[in-house]
Amino acid sequence: MNPAQRNEEALRFLLTRRSRPPKTLHAPVPDRAGLNEILTAGLRVPDHGKIEPWRLVVFERAALDRLAREADVYATAQGIDPGTAAKGASQFAQSPLCIAVIASPKPSEKAPEIEQMLSAGCVCLSLVNAALAAGWGAAWLTGWVAHDRGFAAKAFGLAPDEWVAGLIHIGTQSAEPPERPRPDVAALTTWVAE
Repeated sequence: MNPAQRNEEALRFLLTRRSRPPKTLHAPVPDRAGLNEILTAGLRVPDHGKIEPWRLVVFERAALDRLAREADVYATAQGIDPGTAAKGASQFAQSPLCIAVIASPKPSEKAPEIEQMLSAGCVCLSLVNAALAAGWGAAWLTGWVAHDRGFAAKAFGLAPDEWVAGLIHIGTQSAEPPERPRPDVAALTTWVAE
């Protein structure tokens, strides 16, 4: 290893990064130029074969209000448990800005669908990290609004083979989140020397 290549600032960021609970996020949000920087950084992920098996949909405040209303109406019509329904709709009602990461698999002999799926997951985490590194609060959520095909297909304009990998909420944080227990590296790691 070349110690001159060690990036202490980046390593410190990764060792201390924490998502911000969406209910603690509010306006202001990044402007278009700031958001474009986050999107550009967020799409720098592993992508075997450079097939870009994902796309993004950015929902601003008025669109999020519309999604919250549509989620309420849909949940009532489908008989979704009121608590579950409210949790899904509030994700949009409370969010100042949301980026839907749409997994959009492509036919490929080089990149099996599972690799494409993992690449979409990488976009989700990369967007959260880019937003945090840019000084914003951010979190990755899903829930029934992402997984219920009847709602998600219309809400996010999904093609038949697409699905929602994540909903990335970005804004100004109103409170520092509490630290939470982290994984026990020793308990989760097997070392193989020979």
